[in-house]
Amino acid sequence: MPESPKLITAIGDAMRHLGTRQRVIAQNIANSDTPGYKARELAPPSFAALVDGSSRVAKPQVEISDAMKRLGAKPSSVTTIADPDISEIKPDGNNVTLEDQLLKMGQVQADYAALTSLYAKQMKMLKSALGKGGMA
Repeated sequence: MPESPKLITAIGDAMRHLGTRQRVIAQNIANSDTPGYKARELAPPSFAALVDGSSRVAKPQVEISDAMKRLGAKPSSVTTIADPDISEIKPDGNNVTLEDQLLKMGQVQADYAALTSLYAKQMKMLKSALGKGGMA
């Protein structure tokens, strides 16, 4: 099977990264009332890794609880980081601010829409180059 063009592959990787980031943000929102919960953020993708073709995007690490370990869960090799953009910490130790998380989710949505548009344009250009139409 032929290899996808690097730009298409990079767009797909970026879209997967954004999907994973949205899941991390959704977990933060879901735990906004959990005492002691600390907001998490996905580590940004490494541009250097994109250039030299190694691992393309950072992936989140699920924090394995004792209950999960008893059920057989094993730690993964991917990383999340503590959210550096904390604006407040509640008396119960929770530092999730819904406004901040919703702003981040809006940014993820806008970035994903831009990547979807770029992907569609690249596919049209490839189809046109192959003589299969595509340019409207």
